[in-house]
Amino acid sequence: MNLPLHIQLEDVQNTPDQRCLPIDRVGIKSLRYPVLFQASATESPIRVVADFNMYVQLAHDVKGTHMSRFVELLETPDLVISPDTLSDFMQQMLALLEAQSGQLEMQFAYFMRKSAPISGVSSMMDYQVSLIANVDPEFSLTAKIAIPVTSLCPCSKKIAEYGAHNQRSLVTISVELIEQMSLPELITLVESQASSQLYGLLKRPDEKYVTEYAYDNPKFVEDLVRDVAASLNQCAAVDRYVVECENFESIHNHSAYAMLQGGRGRS
Repeated sequence: MNLPLHIQLEDVQNTPDQRCLPIDRVGIKSLRYPVLFQASATESPIRVVADFNMYVQLAHDVKGTHMSRFVELLETPDLVISPDTLSDFMQQMLALLEAQSGQLEMQFAYFMRKSAPISGVSSMMDYQVSLIANVDPEFSLTAKIAIPVTSLCPCSKKIAEYGAHNQRSLVTISVELIEQMSLPELITLVESQASSQLYGLLKRPDEKYVTEYAYDNPKFVEDLVRDVAASLNQCAAVDRYVVECENFESIHNHSAYAMLQGGRGRS
């Protein structure tokens, strides 16, 4: 009588290990996979293609982890990943991998529909998002978002008889969330502090508006990180944060850069 294949094959990775050395992280890296993602409770889930890193701690007496189970988790029927569900997802991962601690990193392009300020024409803007969920032993969630905006130089405006140089800037925030806060809320918080927002589609009246709006709101790279940080300080959902800004200067062959760390959890 032939036994089922899964009984015949020895599970080598589940055999005891004699070296008594626990491994801090073991798992899979750079897994590109389509999943349903929900940015907020008021939005419908959307399909995104994300790059996953998924790890667990391995006990000192176990030879290897079950790598295939990480992928099996992403094949869970009706799986929807969101900032609000990642805590439950991590508990499922640890239970399936028989681990006490673990980490998940999820990176993807998030598209948000925006309306032009005057004409109201609608278009999509993309933002690079990373979600880092960690259990060790408590759950923590960090959201990292790269948000392109416009900045206009206060010095140039002050000294020039007409005009002022402006450029695209990239504001990147890494925030540790302790309460529910959606990605659109975080993106809007940053964009509201820029000289002007960016839009995928603008008509002539919109171009006039955003050009003049930026001229009326000049900001150094230092102003941008400070203003974003001041707004994050008012968010009950945010514990610690890092704000970075890079201005891709239009009159120099280099970028201007600033970084500010802060938050309630910072000593």
